Amino acid sequence: MTRAKIELGDVTPHNIKQLKKLNTVVFPVSYNDKFYKDVLEAGELAKLAYYNDIVVGAVCCRIDTSENSRRLYIMTLGCLYPYRRLGIGSLMVEHVLKFVEHDGNFDSIFLHVQVNNESAIDFYKKFGFEVVETKEHYYKRIEPADAHVLQKTIRQTNATAAPLLNGNVPHAKTNGHD
Repeated sequence: MTRAKIELGDVTPHNIKQLKKLNTVVFPVSYNDKFYKDVLEAGELAKLAYYNDIVVGAVCCRIDTSENSRRLYIMTLGCLYPYRRLGIGSLMVEHVLKFVEHDGNFDSIFLHVQVNNESAIDFYKKFGFEVVETKEHYYKRIEPADAHVLQKTIRQTNATAAPLLNGNVPHAKTNGHD
């Protein structure tokens, strides 16, 4: 038997309706037209996941610059139920992690997960995410309405720590000599 082909592809105006349908099936909340308009402009931050050329999952992210840091927000990452546990979700998370690593200028990655979605929480923990906050009444029209904020820290944002230069704390040069 031949191995299944799992790959990621761009979201385009030609396949955006597939993303809309997928999100309707996978997530208990609906997304507005602005969400999809932004996704079309997201480039590498929005990908469809294909299993043998069939759309079965998607990941959509955006850059968040609030709270004096540059963070990547995973707006959605989901896979159709029959295709879970085949490595598709992991491929999407790994794509996000590679994007952040290649960019080199992110402090963290974060997302919201419904508090009762233990399988999603466990999934993200495998990649080094941890629950850092719980937001009450985050979701409207679904129960439970509370969401955990899961975060993976990429770099510490401690402005008081002196940056290391060649492994040494920088010091003032005197008369041009070290």
